[in-house]
Amino acid sequence: MHARRALVRRPGPKLADGLLTHLERQPVDVDLATRQWEGYVEALAAEGWEPVEVAPADDCPDAVFVEDTVVVYADLAVVTHPGAPERRPETDGTERALGELGYAVAHLDARTGATLDGGDVLKHDGTVWVGVGGRTNEAGVAALAALLEPRGARVLGVPTTKVLHLKSAVTALPDGTVVGYPPLVDDPDAWGSFLPVPEEGGSHVVVLDEETVLMATSAPRTAALLRQRGLRTVCVDISEFEKLEGCVTCLSVRLRHTP
Repeated sequence: MHARRALVRRPGPKLADGLLTHLERQPVDVDLATRQWEGYVEALAAEGWEPVEVAPADDCPDAVFVEDTVVVYADLAVVTHPGAPERRPETDGTERALGELGYAVAHLDARTGATLDGGDVLKHDGTVWVGVGGRTNEAGVAALAALLEPRGARVLGVPTTKVLHLKSAVTALPDGTVVGYPPLVDDPDAWGSFLPVPEEGGSHVVVLDEETVLMATSAPRTAALLRQRGLRTVCVDISEFEKLEGCVTCLSVRLRHTP
């Protein structure tokens, strides 16, 4: 059995100052956020995922959203070039952590003007969809494709204009069905199998195994819908991160491959 690990990064003291694009700023309780983060990490561990903490980046308010710093495909870790310049210092700690775990590390060619956030990348069964919109550009899609296509991936850009990141709009269930909240999805027809869900928070699931997904407590109707489809749902409260346009996918990078 391959080791299953999950990269995570503790929220820092400046969390409440995180960047916002589509939401009005609300007060964020950093102490509550830290407790919620600990609950999230405990939920991963309880489901058999070993948490690996990336070194803190306390000067970067958004550093807890570790997913944006890297795209992992099999044994290759592609360090991103975030679209928000303020977030670029976040990648160093992630790169070090993955290097220590034995992953091959590659970088986008930033000279092309490529920007890429990991939250814009949705992977399933050899297909890699990349949201093109606020934080990731066409050059970022091309740069990622140049690294992943030699490894057999099919990389496709999809428009993302209504949310910060592609995975703020859609994620995939274990069988490849893409779930999303229709008002926030640019093109539901971009996926062969699309399941509309009744809540914005229901757009975000973390696949833990073939029968289990992690999701936010803010989407109880979606959780019920997924249970009707035979899935087990593990629900965690991440209300303080949702105020910052965060979701369950942003808070970890699941590592299914042992280098």
